[in-house]
This record gives sequence, C-alpha cells and structure tokens, in this order.
Amino acid sequence: MILYNEIQELKNFDCEDRCVLSVYLNTNPADLDAQNGAWRIHLKNGLKRLEEYLTASQDEKEINNYKKLKKKVEREILDHQNDLHKGVIIFASPHQDLWFVHYVQVPVKTSFHWETKPVLDELRYMYKAYPYAGVVLPSMKGVRILDTSMGIINEEIFHEFDSGLDFWNEQKGVHSATHTAGSSTSSFGQQSHVGGNSGSAADDFNWRMKENLERFYKETAAKVEKMKKERHWDEIHVVGETEHAKAFSKALQTKPASCLMKNLANSSPSQILHEVFENLS
Repeated sequence: MILYNEIQELKNFDCEDRCVLSVYLNTNPADLDAQNGAWRIHLKNGLKRLEEYLTASQDEKEINNYKKLKKKVEREILDHQNDLHKGVIIFASPHQDLWFVHYVQVPVKTSFHWETKPVLDELRYMYKAYPYAGVVLPSMKGVRILDTSMGIINEEIFHEFDSGLDFWNEQKGVHSATHTAGSSTSSFGQQSHVGGNSGSAADDFNWRMKENLERFYKETAAKVEKMKKERHWDEIHVVGETEHAKAFSKALQTKPASCLMKNLANSSPSQILHEVFENLS
C-alpha cells in the first residue's frame, strides 16, 4: 500500500529544469554482470558518465545539484552493500526533497538518468512482471499473508488459527486413557465400551476441527478480499498443502490468479515470491 502511494507521487512529480536522478542498479549475486562486486563498477561508471555529460553543458546549478545527489546515492548503496538483494531503485531530487529507495528481489536492468521527472519505464516493466498482489499461505497453524509489489514485501501478516477445541481435545485424551479399563462416560455423557467407539470419538474430533478450520478460512478470506480492495492488489495467489490451498481458494469470492500446491509456510518471503511469480506457467 505504501509503495502504491509512492509510485502515484512519482508519476506526478515534475520540475522545470532537469533535477531528477533515476538509478536502476543490478546487484543480483547470481548474475555474472553483477558478481564479485561488479555492480560497484557499474555504479561508479554510470554516475561518472552523467557527471561528464552535465559538465559539458556548463550549467552550474544542474552540476551542483547532481553532485550532491550523486554522493547521497553512492553513500546509500555502499552503506547497505551487505544487505543487497537483486536490485536497487533510487529516485532523487533536491526539488521537494524527493528520495525514493527500494532494494528489490526481482531482476533490474542497470541504467542511470538525469531528467525533469523520474524515469519509470523499468518500474512499469517490473510492475507488469511482479504486480501488486496478496500471497496467502493457509495451514493448520493459521494464514500467512504477504502484501507484495514488484518483488517488495510491503507487509507480512499472520492470522493464527484457534481451533476452539482445546477442552474437547483434553476430554478426548481422558476418554482414550480410561477406555481400556472397561467402560467410561464420554464428555457428551454417552456410554462407550471396549472395542466399541474408539474410532467415533476421533472421527468426531477431526470433523469438528475441519469444520472450525473451514469457518476460519472463510472469515480470513473475507479479510483478504477487503485487503485486496484497500491495498490495490491486482491479484491473489494461494500457496499451501493441497487440502489447505484448495479449501482457502474455495472460500474466496474472487478466483485466485494461481493456486500452488506446495508447503511454503515456513519459507522466506523471497523464496515464496520466486515460487509464485517466476514459476508461473
């Protein structure tokens, strides 16, 4: 949601003279062009070429503005060089103190621009490949939700599943322990006998658990639908073990863009985004 608002501001940002520095830098450690710190050379050379171009124009105001932003950009990236992902995107300007920085988990094509407004072509391409979306991971523990856009995790939310069957589970345990002694009375006051209803109690518990889980999925699905509207998601993706993924997808009013039958509940956000977006057929 935050990134969405930022991009709307970028689209409307403009200044009379050239004063906006746009930087797209490929820092992907898996890319040969960026390996072993090669991105540092690309950063240095790209910024240097812009400075040489501006020096030739002999516009002192432009040159001074650019040099200040150049130092700020270099300091920003070098200060975070141990935390880089696949790419860095920066838009900077002294006009209205523009400073937009995002370290992203998606491929970025290196380029540098000095214009009257932010150069958003690459950003639009990234948006098309990695749209605003909600990635939902349902499981027995609860529902994990990733609010993502262009490979950036805007927010991560977790709704815990409370089965409400702790008391019933406790009584079931007592029933099982006393069952072999002869006969006992279940928690619902029904008589049970050796070899008689050992399966029915477990079946009843499992049925109640499934019913409560489906109710929980339905309630959470409604929240996800609301988030889709409020956060401007274009898509919803569901990821989980087959039974859970299908149950949650069914609870959604809007059919998800994809339903991946894979347990990624404990995976890192970057791994989840890779599985969802890069492996879509």
